[in-house]
Amino acid sequence: MKRIILAISLSILVISGLAAIPLGYYLYLKPNNSTIPAFSEGDDAILVVEGEQVALENAPRLQEGEVLLPFNVVKKYFDPHIFWDEALEKVTITTENRVIRMKTDNLDAIVNNEPMTLNLPVTNDNGVIYIPIEFLADFYGIEVTYIKESNVIIIDYMNSIRQIAEPIDAKSVLRKKRSLRSPIIRRFDMETQEAFRNEFRIFEEYDKWYKVRTWDGAVGYIEKRFVVVKRIMVQELPQKNQGNPQWEPTHGKINLVWDMLYTTRQNHDSVGEMEGVDVISPTWFQVKNKNGELINRAYPKYVEWAHSRGYQVWALLSNDFTDTKMTSEFLNNTDARDNLIREILAYAALYKLDGINIDFENLYQDDKDVFTQFVREVYPLLKEQGLVVSVDVNDIACYDKKALSESVDYMMYMAYDQHWSTCPTAGSVAQVSWQETILKRVIEQEGVPREKLLLGIPFYARLWKQEDNGNLTSTALTMAQARETIIQNGAKVEWDEESGQFYAEYKKENALYRIWLEDRNSLNLRTSLTQKYKLAGACAWSLYFAIEDVWGIWETLNENLKEYRSYGEWLENNSNIRYEFNQ
Repeated sequence: MKRIILAISLSILVISGLAAIPLGYYLYLKPNNSTIPAFSEGDDAILVVEGEQVALENAPRLQEGEVLLPFNVVKKYFDPHIFWDEALEKVTITTENRVIRMKTDNLDAIVNNEPMTLNLPVTNDNGVIYIPIEFLADFYGIEVTYIKESNVIIIDYMNSIRQIAEPIDAKSVLRKKRSLRSPIIRRFDMETQEAFRNEFRIFEEYDKWYKVRTWDGAVGYIEKRFVVVKRIMVQELPQKNQGNPQWEPTHGKINLVWDMLYTTRQNHDSVGEMEGVDVISPTWFQVKNKNGELINRAYPKYVEWAHSRGYQVWALLSNDFTDTKMTSEFLNNTDARDNLIREILAYAALYKLDGINIDFENLYQDDKDVFTQFVREVYPLLKEQGLVVSVDVNDIACYDKKALSESVDYMMYMAYDQHWSTCPTAGSVAQVSWQETILKRVIEQEGVPREKLLLGIPFYARLWKQEDNGNLTSTALTMAQARETIIQNGAKVEWDEESGQFYAEYKKENALYRIWLEDRNSLNLRTSLTQKYKLAGACAWSLYFAIEDVWGIWETLNENLKEYRSYGEWLENNSNIRYEFNQ
């Protein structure tokens, strides 16, 4: 009897469970009809950027009908390079062709060194910097709209495609999330006479849903079956004057040589013919002090001589390589950077220069970003004067090479000093294999565009002296000095495959002397890399070391940079090359 009762009880339980399944399934799938506010309550304005409601630590401000945004919001959404100088309380904004400086609580802004009056100043509220964003809307390519009814600030990027849609059914609702179980944040009135209130912009498309934003800034999800796309609008930035185009040689690749010039050269004929050279870069300008004053070594006759030979003149602007602290103080002061920029602009116009080559070395690693900021600030103003802007870098970690490459016309990679003057071991100034490794990394890993990159090559060699007591010293030699040293000392010379150079050594007065030569053979291999990796060209340090062209280097550089059109062509013409030392 007990077994019969137990069986009946189990049957009832099973039947009840089966009956409950459709009810549970129905309750799970039933749409959520509850409604919640689209925006959180409070007096603070809400910021919506495109299809995202931005969570803010500090709310936007509305003042005299204009919008001010916190500095960190502007940096995150519109300008990763906006710069704040805390000591001077100045904001600097750089675009491709503008430099804008604004000081807190000051209505006077400076745009490309020209004054402009703001409706509202930058403000500092207990350490929170607020930026008048509507003044910058055209520079950033954005539209700023304030919806008073919902207390929402909407910002859209102008360069975008906009799909405008509307609901087609009274059942259309906007939900907080992409689920029927999500609460409703907006219902639509299909009878309204104000059609714009039912329009929304589509941002993302899913299998059955659209992510949209309503006219007053509410962001949510709506089922695609209830939506019709009315129109697609393309908002484009107005075309701006981009200034003079980046300079390129009339044919072939750029062939630049730095001219180490710290006094006036009386006789320019002593330079001789430099076949194939496009650009000469004299070491003329140097940061004098932390205030941004300049040392000026320029003189007009040099420019006249260079232009008469068909050379562009890209004057070199350097820091004091021996005073890292002063350079740091200069770089971290907005007014000092501004002073230097004004001076270099004046000198560039006075001497009719064609370009500026920026060479800052021995920087603190912590100054990497502010050096990039300096380059970003000087670039638009130099371009406005029609100048070509380039920057020099090497393998030291104080350079953000990718960021710098985005802010200049060309980047000179100083691929030498593999073994430097105080190096603990003797070796080549730059092995060709070492240079190639650098190029691969810079292009493939660090993201520097090859069409902006010039390979730095040395015109000098180092004579290493190893004494019996272990003391090691070195001396930099010109090409002519290197040749004379080998001849006078009867040095043994052999080709070194790894370095791509002739290696020579000799003994004298209880010391071993060693040298890795620079001649037309090594330079032939170095400049072939510009073809192999499709670079913009090559740059050589310096004219002083090659002013006596004892090995026909200009002819070699001209052939590789100007005559060959591809690496394959270079290989074909160098397939049977034999390395023989020619005194």
